[in-house]
Amino acid sequence: MALKQPESMDECIYFTQRSLENGKGSVRVWVFKQACPECRKAIMGKPRDKKGKVRVRAKEYVCPGCGYTLEKKAYEESSTANAEYTCPACGHSGEAQAPFKRKSIEGIPTLRFQCSKCKANIDVTKKLKEKKKGKGGVQDEDI
Repeated sequence: MALKQPESMDECIYFTQRSLENGKGSVRVWVFKQACPECRKAIMGKPRDKKGKVRVRAKEYVCPGCGYTLEKKAYEESSTANAEYTCPACGHSGEAQAPFKRKSIEGIPTLRFQCSKCKANIDVTKKLKEKKKGKGGVQDEDI
């Protein structure tokens, strides 16, 4: 099941490459832009301002061909995330696909993939977010 690799970041709405669990594993995740559901001719992207620059924090995606607009959340949740990983639990290298819909795991928006060999969870959190270490109380690092 060889996944199609992106040739440039212009093809993707999301891309990340990270090490997992102190270097025991790694994951690379990407999500391709989709064709317009109306005209099926152009690839949808974020809107551009008058100077031609992309509006980074836009709340919608727009088709440059027909002008069709789709809300950001609906567009991203209909996309598929592709992952190439090395499992930190068993060392198996593989590929996986999952809907590009982040679930709240331990209070952090997370994309979750499973190792095809040992079924261990491979979590990709939003950047700069860390899992909570426990339920309240003093942490080991606080002492």
